[in-house]
Amino acid sequence: MPRPPVPPYWKEACSSLSSSDPIMRTLIESHPDVRLSSRGSAFETLLRAIVGQQISVKAARSVWERFEACVGNVSPDTVLKHSVATLRGCGLSRQKVSYIQDLADHFARGALNPRSFRSLDDAALMKTLCDVRGIGRWTAEMFLIFHLHRPDIWPAQDIGLIRAVERHYLAGRKASKAEIEDAGERWRPWRTVATWYLWRSLDPFPVEY
Repeated sequence: MPRPPVPPYWKEACSSLSSSDPIMRTLIESHPDVRLSSRGSAFETLLRAIVGQQISVKAARSVWERFEACVGNVSPDTVLKHSVATLRGCGLSRQKVSYIQDLADHFARGALNPRSFRSLDDAALMKTLCDVRGIGRWTAEMFLIFHLHRPDIWPAQDIGLIRAVERHYLAGRKASKAEIEDAGERWRPWRTVATWYLWRSLDPFPVEY
């Protein structure tokens, strides 16, 4: 199966980041073959992000595999056909099951319409997504990064991103929230790409939602 194309801005972003930041240049050169890609539809991307909330990449992968084996073809209709008990049997908490069912309901009745997403700017789309129960800022940011490939998203609350900034830019010192926010300013308008390589510096296996 062919790999999905690299976002059209990726080469320009890498060149810009490399020329302005020696540390980022090293990170980019250390991971020449990774790329940002999405695994599926808008619904599946949001679903994967909910499954991955507050657990490790490895754990999220395991839960998703069980979930997919249970549900089969992942769609709003197939998710809504399964009971809470069945979905919990995949390794999901009761709270995450309620989030997943609410998301499926939003898509099934058209309250979330993927065809309108690309016409919305980052802030407007974040607000739309965060109106759904269980979708907070981090989940919405993952959607903008992985599904829509928006170039300038900075998920400042992401633990992996925080740890990478601390390791590479603060000599391992614990960062304040303000420092993490400020760190991203140096990489505008390519903060998505900077985030991607900071993630890769901790885990070379590319995450996909």
